[in-house]
Amino acid sequence: MDILKVENLTKVYGKGENAVYALNDVSFSIKKGEFVAIIGPSGSGKSTLLHILGGVDYPTSGKVWMDGCDVYAQNDENLAIFRRRQVGLIYQFYNLIPVLNVKENITLPVLMDGQKVNNERLDEIIEVLKLKGREEHLPNQLSGGQQQRVSIGRALMNAPSVVLADEPTGNLDSKNSREIVELLKLSNEKYNQTLIVITHDENIALQADRIIAIEDGKITRDEVIRK
Repeated sequence: MDILKVENLTKVYGKGENAVYALNDVSFSIKKGEFVAIIGPSGSGKSTLLHILGGVDYPTSGKVWMDGCDVYAQNDENLAIFRRRQVGLIYQFYNLIPVLNVKENITLPVLMDGQKVNNERLDEIIEVLKLKGREEHLPNQLSGGQQQRVSIGRALMNAPSVVLADEPTGNLDSKNSREIVELLKLSNEKYNQTLIVITHDENIALQADRIIAIEDGKITRDEVIRK
């Protein structure tokens, strides 16, 4: 079953002679529970694609369907709800709230959505991410690897349909990078999360079920490497 479908997606910045195609007629689909790595050189359109998939940036044309929903057919209010409930975003720079502790940062999307925190799920996520005993720590009391674990917990807390990670190991050393990738794979397997990771790291890409390569806004390769 396809959880995500992209049809003729195009994103253009500027007009006329100054028009730049960040994405140019991109189409693909992703099955529920699949782990997909999106690779490509800087400026290839990877991050633009991720932001459009996550409802953060509007396409110039084309469609994004997630879990049966036409994402950009929604009004702004419903699009904001979609982002909170259907998508978990993990960034390279963590984006934690400095005055909130670990538990508060992880549960922030739930509280912003006006929902009650599922404490059983919260405890399980903290256990899985090896953050036990650090629940009351502020971000500046954590290492880079621990901060990224918190951002993963925040992305998983609402049990989203799709987790999108933009260079999640870009700021980490090799040991922490390996651990973060293992945690992402664990969430993919344990919670059957559909996982889409943008990366420059070939070692990360080779651990995915499938690799999509993008260059100059177009898909140049789409290969299943494990089933």
